[in-house]
Amino acid sequence: MRVLFVEDEEKIAKAVKRGLELKGYAVDTVADADTGLSYAVDPDYDIIILDRMLPGSMDGIEVAKKAREEGQKAPILLLTARGSIDDRVEGLNSGADDYLVKPFSFSELVARIQALLRRPPIVTGSVLEYDDLSLDPARYEVTRGNTPIKLSSKEFALLEYLMRHADQVLTKDMIINHVWNEDAIVMPNTVEVYIGYLRAKVDRPFPKSSQLINTVRGFGYKLSK
Repeated sequence: MRVLFVEDEEKIAKAVKRGLELKGYAVDTVADADTGLSYAVDPDYDIIILDRMLPGSMDGIEVAKKAREEGQKAPILLLTARGSIDDRVEGLNSGADDYLVKPFSFSELVARIQALLRRPPIVTGSVLEYDDLSLDPARYEVTRGNTPIKLSSKEFALLEYLMRHADQVLTKDMIINHVWNEDAIVMPNTVEVYIGYLRAKVDRPFPKSSQLINTVRGFGYKLSK
């Protein structure tokens, strides 16, 4: 899952980015409102986290409004040190989906992110299922049939992306842009390597089941029966 975090407090930005990456998210961070808006209109983000008070020509509420006007449909979570009812109402009326008051615990932030990502139209339930393959984003669990599958954080993120776009062809560039951070140096063959890792864990141990991770030569990859 790809996250945009717009936060001008460097310590908070670094700590949240590091924590979310350990949980398998790809996180891009920017520190001002104007740059934040230029990123926030990108439809590839699964969720956007905005600090309300930001340097630049606008605040986080205005960023949220303009991102919505540009067609951004990803959930938006506002962070703020101001927790009055009026402030919360203003934030939610701007197009934000949730509001978290500083200081906050990292575990609560993760819980809010997971709750927002479970809302339609992102998914229709908390667990993703395709054929006999199941992935639980909240618990970071993958099973095939009744067999648990252990994945690294990056393998988990790649499989989740494939499952959220099942039966769709995903190019290497789409996968790189969605699964890896913007500042990561990723070569096209890196995607091939991780697809190979997934096949070794998701398909090969189950020869009697459908081989789900498929190459569409000349185009990319897709999860299909």
